[in-house]
Amino acid sequence: MNRWIKDLKEGDRVFQPFLVTNVTKGMTAANVAYLNVTLQDKTGSLEGKKWDMTPDDEKIFEVGSFALVEGDILSYRSNLQIKIIEGKRLNEKEMDISQFTMAAPVPLATLEAQLKKVLLSIQDEAYASITQTLIQKYYDRFIVYPAATRNHHEYTSGLLYHTLSMITHAESLIAYYQPMNRDLVIAGILLHDLGKTIEFSSPVIARYTVEGKLIGHISIMVSEIRETAKALKINEEKALLLQHVVLSHHGKPEFGSPIMPLIKEALLVSLVDDLDAKMNMIGKALDQTNPGEFTSRVFTLDDRSFYKPKN
Repeated sequence: MNRWIKDLKEGDRVFQPFLVTNVTKGMTAANVAYLNVTLQDKTGSLEGKKWDMTPDDEKIFEVGSFALVEGDILSYRSNLQIKIIEGKRLNEKEMDISQFTMAAPVPLATLEAQLKKVLLSIQDEAYASITQTLIQKYYDRFIVYPAATRNHHEYTSGLLYHTLSMITHAESLIAYYQPMNRDLVIAGILLHDLGKTIEFSSPVIARYTVEGKLIGHISIMVSEIRETAKALKINEEKALLLQHVVLSHHGKPEFGSPIMPLIKEALLVSLVDDLDAKMNMIGKALDQTNPGEFTSRVFTLDDRSFYKPKN
């Protein structure tokens, strides 16, 4: 009987289908090739290794393929992994994709209604015009794309869910840290990751496009804002401020930000973005952990394990 990834435990033997979401090749000290494989179902993902790789293994374990996997669940540095014994390529047309892809915890219709309400709430004509124009341009992708290829909100509609979560957090902080340009903050949040609709290839297996690799979502959107503002004849400083919010939202150069936040609104967007992403990562790890135990190590959070209280 198939078991969800979230329910697997050390010592389990599995023989069931998974979606392959990432594959890289490695080499042992003895010069023997192996595969690092990420497997997924709708409850989570699992890292694994196929030792003594053969040419057939490369065909079986391709990104976007479905594989019937036999393997053993092991623990390595407090993280569960699968030692893949054998795999068989499955016909993707016969698979129910909904069983292998994760989705936002809120129905899409609800998220779309929230988005519409937020867009209409922007009072500043310049920020409203730029934001509505760009959201409309990429709307079909924006509502279904993930927010990342892995780590946080890496599921269908994750980008929209992450964006609206950030707005919910920001609204309470804006009221507290006055004076604050609320419309600039909301417009900046709505556009901060919109470039990922160009950076990523699809909503299901989100791989980086050529433009995504060469330019990146931040630079893509800054350019889009500049061109849109020019076409709409928007006030130069307002367009500049909005570009700055997007350009600096990763906070620091070591986190991929071309420039650090230099206005109050940009700093708020950066902090809220970081908070929402990290809380999502912790929540995901805790969902796969029993009460009274520690999570697997979360690499993006200083490789820490988090405790899940019994109560």
